[in-house]
Amino acid sequence: MRAAMASAGLDPNVRQKVKNYSLGMKQKLAQAQAIMEDQEVLLLDEPFNALDVDSVAQIRSLLLAFKKQGKTILLTSHNQEDIDLLCDQVYRIEQAKLIKVENKMNI
Repeated sequence: MRAAMASAGLDPNVRQKVKNYSLGMKQKLAQAQAIMEDQEVLLLDEPFNALDVDSVAQIRSLLLAFKKQGKTILLTSHNQEDIDLLCDQVYRIEQAKLIKVENKMNI
């Protein structure tokens, strides 16, 4: 868990209670929990929400490294830059149906 926390940008030596974490710190903790067991598939809901610019860059790098390892990452995002950088396939939900987006620029 300590390595996963560090990878997500948290100091594993901090003795602060989770209930006192900021929203960004809670987001990083959730990501650390998602990666700590070295799963082949990661499910992430808005993984960059509430993160500062440096943390976004750190998490993007981490996800790109997982992608290069052949891991599958399913994520939701409203941010076109995240989609362009991280996604090989893009889908959107339209009238309760999953629709494949052929051109990422048409999201």
